[in-house]
Amino acid sequence: MDPTLTDNASHPSLWMDTLGRDAVGIREPLAGDIEADVAIIGGGLTGLWSAYYLLQHRPDLRVVVLEKRFAGFGASGRNGGWCSALFPKSASALERRHGFAAAVAMRRAMVDTVDEVGRVVTAEGIDCDFLKGGTLLFARTPAQLSSARADVVESTRFGVDELRMLADPDRVLDPSCARVHPAKLVRGVAEVVERLSAVIHEATTVTSWQPGVVTTDRGAVRAGSIIVATEGYGAAIAQTHRSVLPLYSLMIATEPLPDALWEELGIEHGQTFSDYRHLLIYGQRTADNRIAFGGRGARYHWGSSIRSDYDRSTRVFHHLREALVDLFPQLADVAVTHSWGGPLGVPRDWHAAVRYDEHTGIGWAGGYVGDGLSTTNLAGRTLAELITGERTELSELAWVGHRSRDWEREPLRFLGANAGLLAMSAADIEERVTKRPSLVARAMGPLVGQ
Repeated sequence: MDPTLTDNASHPSLWMDTLGRDAVGIREPLAGDIEADVAIIGGGLTGLWSAYYLLQHRPDLRVVVLEKRFAGFGASGRNGGWCSALFPKSASALERRHGFAAAVAMRRAMVDTVDEVGRVVTAEGIDCDFLKGGTLLFARTPAQLSSARADVVESTRFGVDELRMLADPDRVLDPSCARVHPAKLVRGVAEVVERLSAVIHEATTVTSWQPGVVTTDRGAVRAGSIIVATEGYGAAIAQTHRSVLPLYSLMIATEPLPDALWEELGIEHGQTFSDYRHLLIYGQRTADNRIAFGGRGARYHWGSSIRSDYDRSTRVFHHLREALVDLFPQLADVAVTHSWGGPLGVPRDWHAAVRYDEHTGIGWAGGYVGDGLSTTNLAGRTLAELITGERTELSELAWVGHRSRDWEREPLRFLGANAGLLAMSAADIEERVTKRPSLVARAMGPLVGQ
């Protein structure tokens, strides 16, 4: 069979495709000025988890979610489906900035978050293919094997993550990850918060906000508290244009594979997978036995522009297919049925954050750099605490109140972002040639959260 790359541009992702057209665009836009207790800008997981936990704390709150397209349109509905304990800043980087105890607390919170998502989807009856099988990280070269062993040693030092080396082939198992269908998750959470009394207005474009009011193209929402939850799409709004850089990550999905082939690949249901290359790749075995596989490599676009045609790049899609076959040669003749992409949000120091100003009533969370499927849940729980005043140890975590400096103006932003992508590609080439950990990657580490 000849492998194919079909044109499925009518859907943002495999995930939305499998939901069907009737699952999107079903909610009414805002119809004039209204009042609320909390107005949430953005109908992705950050906004929806915030609504969920706010209503767990205070069922009487009037919570309104404002979404430009439809709930889950952005990264929340398009991602790789890793409900993981990954955080953009490594534990070592957190230790250097905040101290050892703070790094341990952040790692513990992230590990616990995976189970918290599992608890909620079970309790609320959200069918999103959640299955906690862990992540397999393949070590395919001497340099990658060195990185894998260092990873395990590092995790032991912090005493939270339970990484362990496996053999034949060499790989690391990180148990703190669950496979999910991200669009089912985000749409499921949206339905739950509506049952809890939140109101979601789709097809409503927020144009600005200030203390006490959110302005949209369809009216204003007056609210005592406002949550800005736009992630990469914040770059398209004047008030947050330089706070976050929209970096594109693209994905492909194969046709369903037979069980015998999965046994040969050594990947079980519930497992996600990657390796130790520097230009990141990520994959999962879907509930219907496909491989959903993605990675970086798409260039940053001048002026932090975001356009639907950037979601598709033939060059990157073919690169992803080649990377997948390089990882698993058995897939050389397997058809690729879906291809898609979208922007994720990158703060200047690669440090995700959550914050709330009690004086202005404005909160913000984001900067997940692609590690947001579970981190959004932690953000939602934390924002709910900060707004209601019902504080726990979550409100004291190192990312609470953190502020990254703005990205540089163009052309420095364009040159720096794309130079970083080239450097990661060069680091992988360097390791293949030298058989040693990359000096380029070591130099770039502080710039990419390591």
